[in-house]
Amino acid sequence: MKILVKTLFRKSFTQLFLIFVFFLTPKGYTETNIWKEQVITKDLICLAENIYWEARNQSLEGKLAVAHVTINRVKSNKFPNDICGVVKQTKFYPSGKIDLHSCQFSWYCDGKSDKPRNSKSWEDAKTIAKDFLKRNPKDFTKGSLWYHNLDVSPGWSSSLQKALVIGDHIFYREQT
Repeated sequence: MKILVKTLFRKSFTQLFLIFVFFLTPKGYTETNIWKEQVITKDLICLAENIYWEARNQSLEGKLAVAHVTINRVKSNKFPNDICGVVKQTKFYPSGKIDLHSCQFSWYCDGKSDKPRNSKSWEDAKTIAKDFLKRNPKDFTKGSLWYHNLDVSPGWSSSLQKALVIGDHIFYREQT
C-alpha cells in the first residue's frame, strides 16, 4: 500500500507540475528556449537598428526615447504588434518591392544600406536595446507614438500633441 501511495503521489506530482509548466506559467515561458532566444534576438536587433539609425548621434535620453516610441507603437492597436513589424512598417508596390520613402522610420526604406557603419555606435545601440527590453523602463515620453527631426515639419504633426523635445527630435502623442 505504501508503495502504491508513493507511486500515485509521484504521478500526481508529475502531472501537476506539467500542468503548471504548460498551462499556468506566464506567456513566453511555454516556448522552447531555442524559439524564445530567436524571438529575443530578432526583437533586439530590430530595436537596436532603430536606435542606431534614428538616434545614434543623440544623448542616451534621445536613444531611450526612440526605443519608447518603438515599444509604444507595439502596444498600440494602430501599428504592428511586434518590434520588427513596427520598425519595418512600410507600403509595398504590387510587385512586392518597398515603396521607397513611405516607411514609418525613414532609414528602413531610403534606398541605402542598412548595415551599421560605426561599430561603437552599433555596439552601444545593441546594449541599450538589450537593457531596455530586459528592464522595461518607465516611459518618460508620455506615450509618444511619433517624432521627427527639428529640421523638418511634416504635415501629420499638426494633428498631434507635442509631448517633449529631446536633442533634435520633437516627440508627439495623440491629442487628449
